[in-house]
Amino acid sequence: MRLLLDEMYAGLKEYFEVLGWEALTVQELGLQGAKDREIVEYAKKRDLILVTQDQKPAELAELLGVKYVLISNALIAKIADAKIREKYPKAGEAGR
Repeated sequence: MRLLLDEMYAGLKEYFEVLGWEALTVQELGLQGAKDREIVEYAKKRDLILVTQDQKPAELAELLGVKYVLISNALIAKIADAKIREKYPKAGEAGR
């Protein structure tokens, strides 16, 4: 499967490619500034997984049956928390 990276994640393209994904960005496809629905429909027509941090395109993707991953601030915080606790186990004890 190929990924469609929403505007805020264009800088991650190279990282995803190193991890083995074929990644396209909204910018390189000429969709920068496009309406959320246009981006979601583009992903649907080409069977792409949309990667976004915005709730609205994720909700539209859900309604239209488009594959997507919503990278919310809560998810980022959980990942950061897990990494901090893994690297500095005693740091978590001080906050309690």
